Amino acid sequence: MRKSMNLKKLLASALLSFGLCQSVFAAPVEIDKVVGIVNQGVILQSEVDTIVNRVKAQAKEQGQELPSDETLRIQAMERLVNQTLMMQLAERMGLEISDSQLDQTLVGMAKEQGGTIADLRRTIEASGESFQSYREEIRKEITTQQVMRANVDRRIYISPQEVDNLLKIMESQGQNTEEYDIGHILIDIPNNATADEIASAKTRADKVIEFLQDGKEFKRIAISSSSGSKALEGGQLGWMSINEMPSLFAEAVKGAKKEAIIGPLRSGAGFHIVKVQDIRGRQVVETTEVRSRHILIKPSIILSEEKARTMLNGFAKELRAGTADFGELAKEYSEDPGSALKGGEYDWTDPTTYVPAFRDTLLSLDKNEISDPFRTTFGWHIVQLLDKRVADKTEIAKRNRAHGMLFNRKFKEESFNWQQEMREQAHVEIFPIDE
Repeated sequence: MRKSMNLKKLLASALLSFGLCQSVFAAPVEIDKVVGIVNQGVILQSEVDTIVNRVKAQAKEQGQELPSDETLRIQAMERLVNQTLMMQLAERMGLEISDSQLDQTLVGMAKEQGGTIADLRRTIEASGESFQSYREEIRKEITTQQVMRANVDRRIYISPQEVDNLLKIMESQGQNTEEYDIGHILIDIPNNATADEIASAKTRADKVIEFLQDGKEFKRIAISSSSGSKALEGGQLGWMSINEMPSLFAEAVKGAKKEAIIGPLRSGAGFHIVKVQDIRGRQVVETTEVRSRHILIKPSIILSEEKARTMLNGFAKELRAGTADFGELAKEYSEDPGSALKGGEYDWTDPTTYVPAFRDTLLSLDKNEISDPFRTTFGWHIVQLLDKRVADKTEIAKRNRAHGMLFNRKFKEESFNWQQEMREQAHVEIFPIDE
């Protein structure tokens, strides 16, 4: 085996280190040198030098101190070994990054730097590096990222219990930063109150809530109706965290939205009404959702594009005139198997999940309005907006964030383990690098 590998080294060196001869007696000129073998691939000294020089140039630009050249070369070799292993795996997987994918990535990189692809090219070439070589390096980076993602993702499992546990930790850590601006009204109950007196207080409390929900000014009602200690200040308790509130308020207020009216909450003192006037320290995620229904007609050899459009145009006129029923037309004619049997209806949905033409048409409609026929990749449609609402996705966003944090942590751990396993299974030889 050792003899075979020595022969492999000689062959690799013979291919990649050769002399340019003008005569029989000309001195050989070394073009490049093999400094490592990774399975059936080789690492060249020029590849190591390119990485080292790039790191040095970046450090100089940023005024950063670097370790010795020997340490940089060792780090560069390690990167190239891992990259070579993953590129070999990408080849076995049949994974290739097309020129168009590469160009899209480079355009995005240029935009992040506030320029164009031409600006990026000028910057790379000004540093003394070939833009074509830079392109191929980026192609390798994208490839290795996709190889790692494909192989590491399947090693990761996150249980719902793990997410729940992290959410509890995040919640306990975040309680001190989340504060509520609270307004308070107390409808008091006399000591030793009779049943009638309690019922009367409850009726007054319900009436106060009714006034507030109708948009009446909180402070004015508090001054005139509240028996609380802050009545003359309009019932303003000010900013406080959950931990600073009376325990009666804490559970009711926790997680409430801004402008929420809470109560009546019963205590020994009477009936309490609380308004969440503002919230700070909380990231609220809201999404517009729509409920709609549509009819889809797919053009075919039998039914032309124009006939499909004309057919839907006729439906729209009948529906607007009130001479047809949307649900019945959808059940009879719509070619969307997911909604036709339900009269063409879609339940509450984030419109950004629809294809652009459907989304944009839907969002341009008023409630109950029916669109003109329009084309998507699926065919011709008419759509009716049934309702629109703003949905609070804060809890879902928190859960997604917790899941993402767990995934990122496990991905780092598993990617390291996976690379170690891949390295142990590979044949890797490193040769001395000339100074």
